[in-house]
Amino acid sequence: MLPLPLKNLIDQLSKLPEIGPRAATRLAFFLLNQNETDLKNLTQAIIELKSKTKTCPNCFNLSSDTLCSICADPHRNKNIICVVEDVLDILPIEKTKKYPGIYFVLGGLLNPALGLTPQKLHFKELAEKIKNLAPNQKIEIILALNPTTEGDTTALYLERILKPLNIKITRLGRGLSTGSNLEYADETTLVNALLGRK
Repeated sequence: MLPLPLKNLIDQLSKLPEIGPRAATRLAFFLLNQNETDLKNLTQAIIELKSKTKTCPNCFNLSSDTLCSICADPHRNKNIICVVEDVLDILPIEKTKKYPGIYFVLGGLLNPALGLTPQKLHFKELAEKIKNLAPNQKIEIILALNPTTEGDTTALYLERILKPLNIKITRLGRGLSTGSNLEYADETTLVNALLGRK
C-alpha cells in the first residue's frame, strides 16, 4: 500500500490529459526522488500558472503582459491575421518561422451539439478587429482551422460574415489531411499549407 501523500499525487496526476495511472505513478516516483529545491520550483510554477497568465485582449492568445508577445512585436504585419481555433494551434505555425502576421484565437469551432454557437466564440470580436484596421490597406485573413467537419463549417460561416468587409480571405492549402490537427502537423506540411493557401 502506498503512503497517502504519494497516492494523492498519483490521483492528481492521473487527471492530466493522456496520463493514465501507470504514467502518473512513474511521474510521482520521479518527483519523490527530486531534491527539495526542484520540487519547490515546480510547485511555484504551477501556482503562478493561473495567477500570472493572462489573455491578450487583442487576439485572445496567452500572455504574461497586457499584450501577447506577437501582438506587441512591431515587426509583425498587423494586416495579416491568421485565425485559429485554439492557442495550441499558434505554436506549430510559429515554429515554421514563415508567418509574418498576427493571430486571432476563436476559442473553439462551431459545434451546436456541444453548445459552441457563434455567440460563444470570438466571431464578433474578430469582425470588430478587422473593421478597426487601417483603411486602404491590403488585409488578408487566413483561416487556419483544422480540416474537420467543424473546422470547415466554421470557415464557411466566417467567410459568409466577413465577405461584406471586402477583404482577402484565404484558407490553408490542403497539405493537411482531413481530420488532422494543426498541433501535430510537422513544420514542412505547415509551410506548404501556408504557401498554398487559397
